[in-house]
Amino acid sequence: MIPDLSVLWVIVFVLLLATILNQLLFKPLLRVMAAREAAVAAARQLAERAAAQAREASDEFEARTREARADVYRQLDEARRTALEHRTELLAETRQQADASIADATARLRAEADEARARLDRDADILATTIVERVLGRHAS
Repeated sequence: MIPDLSVLWVIVFVLLLATILNQLLFKPLLRVMAAREAAVAAARQLAERAAAQAREASDEFEARTREARADVYRQLDEARRTALEHRTELLAETRQQADASIADATARLRAEADEARARLDRDADILATTIVERVLGRHAS
């Protein structure tokens, strides 16, 4: 039995249609899909690189911020230490001035007290002499 020619024509047309569809539809479609996959992969790599750069920038920012804080704390500590030293110097200077003033006032007070005692002694002597003269002068009269 010889196959019908129409079956051969159908086979030829199916093969021809498969070839045409492959060339005009499937290959371009596969190329577009491959291009999209490549674009997605490139975008993913770009996003990963950008994320890595962002992490590096964030780490660098945090490191610089830590350094800046440490520097500020160092400066504040130094300023505090300088202020304490200045305060200590001022206190010592004030104590010296106060001690000098107290010593001067004490010396003046002692001198005035000695002078007052001397005056009192003189006045007492004069008064005693006056009293003795009056007492003796009255008894003699």
